[in-house]
Amino acid sequence: MSKKQTLSTTMRIVHRYLGFFLAGIMAVYALSGIILIFRDSGFLKEEKQVVKKVKPNASGEDLGRMLEIRGFKADREEGDVVYFKDGTYNKKTGVADYKTKELPAAIEKMTQLHKARSGDPLFFLNVFFGLSLLFFVISSFWMFMPKTSIFKKGLYFTAAGVVLTLILLLV
Repeated sequence: MSKKQTLSTTMRIVHRYLGFFLAGIMAVYALSGIILIFRDSGFLKEEKQVVKKVKPNASGEDLGRMLEIRGFKADREEGDVVYFKDGTYNKKTGVADYKTKELPAAIEKMTQLHKARSGDPLFFLNVFFGLSLLFFVISSFWMFMPKTSIFKKGLYFTAAGVVLTLILLLV
């Protein structure tokens, strides 16, 4: 005669094994998330020299778009040469010579986990991961019996987490 599993037991089993499965994914997400916090600094970035041929006689706005430089601003113009932060652009030849700071390739790939869009292959991993985290949130309430003090304290900590997040979002 087989024992029928309760919903609580099923949730705990799925929570446990899904948690083990996702431990590696969570470690990579955590590290890449921490690295992304410092994306506006030079942390872990390497300087690279870029020489790129683009359309000659480009305007400042077009040049920034073609070179993929956010907030592009020309500093000055001398003859056919446009000077901008960390580089130059020759209006006559269309050659831009500038420096960029980029993360090493392996770390850049890791940070793409957080930047994936619906057309990217990582999209499915992100959706799966997000749904798994949502399942963790819900299934954690089946880890302890509702009448125990641990469960009640857990509800207070949950509420505190929601309140802290809302405060930080609104500040």
